[in-house]
Amino acid sequence: MSTHPSTAEFLLDQLAATGSVSVRRMFGEYCLYLAGKPVGFVCDNQLFLKPTDAGKAVMPQPVEGFPYPGAKPHWCVTADQWEDAAWLCQLVQATAGALPEPKPKKPKAQAKARPKA
Repeated sequence: MSTHPSTAEFLLDQLAATGSVSVRRMFGEYCLYLAGKPVGFVCDNQLFLKPTDAGKAVMPQPVEGFPYPGAKPHWCVTADQWEDAAWLCQLVQATAGALPEPKPKKPKAQAKARPKA
């Protein structure tokens, strides 16, 4: 089951106060970014955040879940918790602050010119 676009839009609205929050559609689901840093996933209309010590300070009793088969455990943030936008923003900001910066992408190799025969 894939995530409905209105779910991602609702989360973006709730997280608007965090600044540059965005989602990218991937395989019918979404990856959630804060300032270009991936912080979690929206899968099956559920929010999954990467576990961090800073996030645990905001969410003292996290419930683990798996956003997709084969994934590492993430924290499942229930839809009821989404309603508290200030708390949700605080949780996502704490999570993003504790995560390392994404690795820079390697530049694409230019195609080598073939010699004329």
